[in-house]
Amino acid sequence: MSIPISGTHYGLTAGDYHATIASVGASLRTLEHRGRPLVVPFDADEVRPAYRGATLAPWPNRVVDGRYTFDGVEQQLPLTEPARGHALHGLATWLDFEPVDRAADSVTLVATIQAQDGYPHRVEVAVAFSLDEAGLHTTVTATNAGTSRAPWGTGPHPYLVAGEGRVDDWTLTLPADSVLTVTEDRLIPVALEEVAGGGFDFRSPRAIADTFIDHAFTGLHRGDDGTTTVTLRAPEGTGVEMVWDTACPWVQVHTADRDIPALNRLGLAVEPMTCPPDAFNSGTDLVILEPGASAGAGWTIRAL
Repeated sequence: MSIPISGTHYGLTAGDYHATIASVGASLRTLEHRGRPLVVPFDADEVRPAYRGATLAPWPNRVVDGRYTFDGVEQQLPLTEPARGHALHGLATWLDFEPVDRAADSVTLVATIQAQDGYPHRVEVAVAFSLDEAGLHTTVTATNAGTSRAPWGTGPHPYLVAGEGRVDDWTLTLPADSVLTVTEDRLIPVALEEVAGGGFDFRSPRAIADTFIDHAFTGLHRGDDGTTTVTLRAPEGTGVEMVWDTACPWVQVHTADRDIPALNRLGLAVEPMTCPPDAFNSGTDLVILEPGASAGAGWTIRAL
């Protein structure tokens, strides 16, 4: 029996939820509640498009020019976003993860990022997915299995779906006080600015309409339990939420604009991140893994 091009698939079911996890990139391929999609899916036998559902590690977002200096040594990463000339979304997105724990409602997948040009560190990555009545929970744990300390960051890449229609039709609640502005052409970070009164102020529910977003936000509001919640609702009242804790002080939001009309603005990418774009250069909220040390982060997607 042949394996689909997106890897081995693991179906998870709990109550009204069903999810499918693809082993390549430890990717969330489908997530449904009572048959309603909560994320933009992709076909089992296609190359995963636009990083849909991928686990991003050992950095989320971009390393500008693929170049950075760590512990006094300049490194050059492969430029995996050639149009803009950056290293995009880490090194784990095309690794084939192996299962180490499996149940009807959960799976844990593991892969090792081997030391290589541009990232001379060995890091084991475990991604645990579990479903229950509260939604899909994901936890990423990194362990430095090498002999030198390693820079680290992570995040997911789901495109959330609120219901019928597209991004323009939905209402977003994004409880963030600050946005990282970027250059228009290459999306290079420029400055952290307050969102108050501007086009990126979604602290109160507001229709996305034709707003273009491909920005990182911080200054996140948190509930009594320490979590941040981003909410997306469709006009008919259905919706989806993403919830995470203080391990991710940043979130990248993208309206998924595409030149092809059939693919344009199908879902809203909501990506909790442990660090901002280009953290390998700025050092902002960058996790440093000492040999043998581990770090984790997690998030939940649930239906409304």
